[in-house]
Amino acid sequence: MSGTDRQQQPPHSQPGPPSPRQPAIVLVEPQLGENIGTTARAMYNCGLTDLRLVRPRDGWPNPRAEAAASGADPVLESVRLFDSVSEAVGDLTRIYATSARSRDMVKPVVPPRLAAAEMRACSRRGETFGVLFGPERTGLTNDHVVLADALLAVPLNPAFSSLNLAQAVLLISYEWMLAKDIGKETPQESTDPRSELPVAGSWPATAAEVDNFLQRMEAELIDAGFLYPEVKRPIMLRNLRNIFRRARLTDQEVRTLHGVVRSLSGRRNRRQGAPDAGESDASPKSR
Repeated sequence: MSGTDRQQQPPHSQPGPPSPRQPAIVLVEPQLGENIGTTARAMYNCGLTDLRLVRPRDGWPNPRAEAAASGADPVLESVRLFDSVSEAVGDLTRIYATSARSRDMVKPVVPPRLAAAEMRACSRRGETFGVLFGPERTGLTNDHVVLADALLAVPLNPAFSSLNLAQAVLLISYEWMLAKDIGKETPQESTDPRSELPVAGSWPATAAEVDNFLQRMEAELIDAGFLYPEVKRPIMLRNLRNIFRRARLTDQEVRTLHGVVRSLSGRRNRRQGAPDAGESDASPKSR
C-alpha cells in the first residue's frame, strides 16, 4: 500500500507533552543497506524512530539505506551505532529477542501482541525497552539471546516461518501501535508480580547494570576456580546470565549482589593472606 498524508505532522514534531517511551529497534550486524532502509520505513510507518545498529556490514551512513527508506529521514538521522549488542541495549530495562527457532534456554516465549502489551505497560511506568533482530542470514546467536528477558516469536506456518528483516520489524511495530489503547483497561500483561515496582528507590536494573555485576561475578568465579573445566565456561556463564535475567533485578538488588560478591571475595582473600579489595569501582550508583 502507498500514500502519505502530508498534512499530518510527524510524531516527533507534534506539540504537547513529551511522547511516552517507545521500543528501541536494535539490528545486530545487518548486512544490506537496503534492509536498514526498509526497516526505517517500516518503523516510521508506525511512528517509531529509535533505530540502533550493531556493526553494520557495509558501514554507516549508507546511501542504499537512504534510498530504500523512501522518506523515513527522521529514523535515519537518529540512528546510533554500537560496537556490541551489550552496549546497544545497555540503557534498557526490558529486552525481547526475536527468534524463529527454539533455544536451549529457559526464557518466556511471547507472541508480538502480548509483547506489545507488555511494552506499553513498561512505557507507562517510564521504563526503557527494546527488540533485538539478528543478521539476515543467520539470526541472533545464543550469546545475543542470553541478554534478553524474553523471546519474541511470531506464530506462522511452521513449514515456512522466515520473514525478511523489514517484515519482522513492521509486524512488531504495528502491534505496538495497535496496543496504544488496548492495555489501559484490560492489559494483556505478564502475570509477573514484579510488573509493578513496590517500593520507592526500587527501579528495574538496566542491562548495563546487570552486565556490570555479571562481569564482576565472572572474574571472582574464575579466581575461585568455579568455572572449570574451561571448555564448559561459556555454557556455564550463559546459564548464570539466564538466571539473573529471569529474576528481573532492581537496581537496589544489583547493589546488594555487588556487596555479596565483595564480602565473599574479601573473606577468601583474607584466608589466603591477600588484601581485601574493598568497595571496588564496580558498584553502580543509585539513580
